[in-house]
Amino acid sequence: MAVNFSLKSREDLQKARSESKAQMVADDCRILICAGTGCLAGGSQEICDRFTELSKDVKNVSVEFGKEIAHVGVKKSGCHGFCEMGPLVRIEPMNILYIKVKPEDCQEIFEKTILRGEPVERLVYEIDGVKYEAQEDIPFYAKQTRLVLKNCGHIDAEHISEYLAVGGYSAIEKALFDMKPDEVVDVVEEANLRGRGGGGFQTGYKWRQVARQPEKIRYVVCNGDEGDPGAFMDRSIMEGDPHKMIEGMMLAAYATGAQEGYIYVRAEYPLAISRLKTAIAQAEEMQLLGDHILGTDFSFKLHINRGAGAFVCGEGSALTASIEGERGMPRTKPPRTVEQGLFGKPTVLNNVETYANVPMIVENGAAWFKSIGTEGSPGTKAFALTGSVNNTGLIEVPMGTTLREVIYDIGGGVKGGGAFKAVQIGGPSGGCLVDADLDIQLDFDSLKKRGAMIGSGGLVVMDENSCMVEVARFFMNFTQNESCGKCVPCREGTMRMLEILERMVIGEGKEEDLDMLEELGHAITDTALCGLGKSAALPVLSTLANFRDEYIAHINRKCPAGSCEKLRSYVIDADACKGCSKCARNCPVEAIDGVIKEPYQINQEKCIKCGACVDTCPFGAIHIAS
Repeated sequence: MAVNFSLKSREDLQKARSESKAQMVADDCRILICAGTGCLAGGSQEICDRFTELSKDVKNVSVEFGKEIAHVGVKKSGCHGFCEMGPLVRIEPMNILYIKVKPEDCQEIFEKTILRGEPVERLVYEIDGVKYEAQEDIPFYAKQTRLVLKNCGHIDAEHISEYLAVGGYSAIEKALFDMKPDEVVDVVEEANLRGRGGGGFQTGYKWRQVARQPEKIRYVVCNGDEGDPGAFMDRSIMEGDPHKMIEGMMLAAYATGAQEGYIYVRAEYPLAISRLKTAIAQAEEMQLLGDHILGTDFSFKLHINRGAGAFVCGEGSALTASIEGERGMPRTKPPRTVEQGLFGKPTVLNNVETYANVPMIVENGAAWFKSIGTEGSPGTKAFALTGSVNNTGLIEVPMGTTLREVIYDIGGGVKGGGAFKAVQIGGPSGGCLVDADLDIQLDFDSLKKRGAMIGSGGLVVMDENSCMVEVARFFMNFTQNESCGKCVPCREGTMRMLEILERMVIGEGKEEDLDMLEELGHAITDTALCGLGKSAALPVLSTLANFRDEYIAHINRKCPAGSCEKLRSYVIDADACKGCSKCARNCPVEAIDGVIKEPYQINQEKCIKCGACVDTCPFGAIHIAS
């Protein structure tokens, strides 16, 4: 769908929005194929190609849901969120969501649903014997409040017309013609929008600081570097609804007097970069970006910078240094970014999700925004729910939603019916929450009291088979590798902590290591240069506080979860062993002894913990000792 407009006035924009909506309505049937990174990897491009081929010759076909089909619109949408069930296909106006679709399913969907209005029962979501045809009825979606993610999965992510059709650029229109810049700052500040990228700093206060600077050259920067393992909230917004974020940046520029903006995206997000480039080009073509936007005095230009994969460039001053062509390293503060940021000029710096909230606030008002979430943390928050949970994916819930609701109501509980053990929240910069925290509210202030933080929004669920010492080692290894090396506490302190943890997971830890880990962790937190360094020890400190017994067990050469390879002890169940000798014949170090037709035994001194015997035993007689 294309709308060719040159928008030189408010009236032009309103006309373009009206005609875009009319064109969307002209699609009597819309097939929305998830074309986010995850579903594309699962083959959704082939599904899109197949539906396009099938819909070419459809005209005036009678269907049961009430119309003659004049046109079938095949659209590539952004991420629908239900990643565990992808590739996903949504059929409108019936709102049917098909899961785990394959190219060979397209013919059946087309013939039964598009032509006859009948659902393909085998492709709809089912749980506990109940089938859910409508996407909104599926428990995974029914328990969410999707505002920032509202358009993701519902519009074509590659065409500006679709964003206009659902009311896009109404907020910038309102700001330019009905509000002064200070009034835009006022409404964002009154709404108490807190930054969604980590620490939860007040967005309106930050904008006001930039607007007050005597320097008139100012910049707006979007942090799309999202480097936490398991986090993909910002990526999904950039891929699925790029214009919402762009509109938020335009509002920030108008509010603070900036005329140029930069979007900093990690190079590992090629699809997000491609869709942002397309969105910017389309906005420029329609003159929504550039000089004298909509015939006003407001001008704004956008640029994209690709990061080189450095986690530290998620920190504000390191990010701006990288855009300038310098090595991405944090600097001491003050001066702060609002005073001297990009190219030494006052700079507004927020992340993707923060900007995506702004158009809704300007359009609907501060009171509306504050009616959602908690008093101290209004609005919603997007989370990437991963790990040992049945329904992995991208979710959005009101601030203050409990961890229990997220894991059990939306996530469908722990995978395989296992016992919940912990959740790592906020990635390498976050902390660990345990069973006693299941009813804690997920908001900035509640988590801070528990020694954790929302961070960008990653939630990694772990069951009883997860070793918390290994979890701490994994995150410390990530942080140490990503340290820029500028300050001694982070560069050397994380290295020492990692060395201790690596000794522990192979059974070479000492009792004094526990005190050393705590001492190093607190020292790094108190003295590191940047926010990433200050939070580097949180995964270790929080697991030490909640799972000290597991650390002690590792010192005694035992891994309670049985996941640390060097601490495993394989044993043969004498009652189950048939004496076939297959395990002994496949042991690479001849550590298994016995006589044919009699139970065999493993020599623990020789065993190298490779697990080959477990894989080859036809009777399931070999297992890890508890």
